[in-house]
This record gives sequence, C-alpha cells and structure tokens, in this order.
Amino acid sequence: MREFKLLVKALINAFEMKEEDALALAEIVKRIFNGKKEIEDNSISKEVRALFYELENIKLLRVRREEHKESMQRKYYWSLNRDALEKIANSKESDRVSELYRTLPRRAWLKGRFTD
Repeated sequence: MREFKLLVKALINAFEMKEEDALALAEIVKRIFNGKKEIEDNSISKEVRALFYELENIKLLRVRREEHKESMQRKYYWSLNRDALEKIANSKESDRVSELYRTLPRRAWLKGRFTD
C-alpha cells in the first residue's frame, strides 16, 4: 500500500517520530479505514476522533460534510489527504523549518518587540 508508506514517512517528518512509532500509528489509521477511501465520523470513537483532529491539523486527513435537508442532519466523513501525504512525506527538514518561520507573526521579527 503506497499510501501506508507515505503516511509513515509523513508522520516521521511532521512529528519527528521514530520510525517504529510512525509505523504503529499508521497501522492504527490503516485498520480504522479498513481499505475504504473514507469513513463516517460517527463510526469512530472519541479517542480516534481526537487523533484524527491532530492529523487534520497538519493536513494529513480531511473532513467532508454532507447535509441532509430533509432530516436536518449533518454527516461528516474522514479521508486521507493524498496530496498533503505526498508533500509532507517528501519534504525535507529545511522545508519544515522554513514553514515554521513563515508561521511566526510579523511582530516576532521586529527587534526586541515580541510581546503579546
């Protein structure tokens, strides 16, 4: 499974994980998806949902919302973000460091003026 290998590498790069930890976490995600392209949010536990939110924060997963007008209900579906998986898996440390600098607020760069 190409996505599995990409996920492992992306986890290592994004979280600076050890390979064995990334393999274990990727295996959990693989088991939850069970070969499906997306899974319904209400089919997962709150612990898994918390994990998925963390993975969504760094764009490895995405959420799709579906609204049913008749019943006024919303359903949410999780899926792997294949584009981000590839990008993060293939990123270099220098890319991640420069991304960190890009996220710093402008005031952080003003000499002696970093305050909240």
